[in-house]
Amino acid sequence: MPTYEYACSKCGHQFEQFQSMRDLPLKKCPKCKKLALKRLIGGGAGLIFKGSGFYITDYKNKGMASSAAAESKAATPKAAEAPAKAATPTKK
Repeated sequence: MPTYEYACSKCGHQFEQFQSMRDLPLKKCPKCKKLALKRLIGGGAGLIFKGSGFYITDYKNKGMASSAAAESKAATPKAAEAPAKAATPTKK
């Protein structure tokens, strides 16, 4: 459930209210008791990852971890395969 910010246009009281997305916006100010509340547009919270399963080491099945590791190895370019040639000066 999200937290909404409200501001009263009569008394200037600002507060946050934890309520369901299905709930109607509040209208009555808890401080001055007038019907002058406006729901403010907030920036929202960032995306938060909680729990396991986000890293290769967090897989429950060892087969999944090894197949994921093999896929990541196949996707990376292999610079060591091409032999590096040393620059040698040519004689004329």
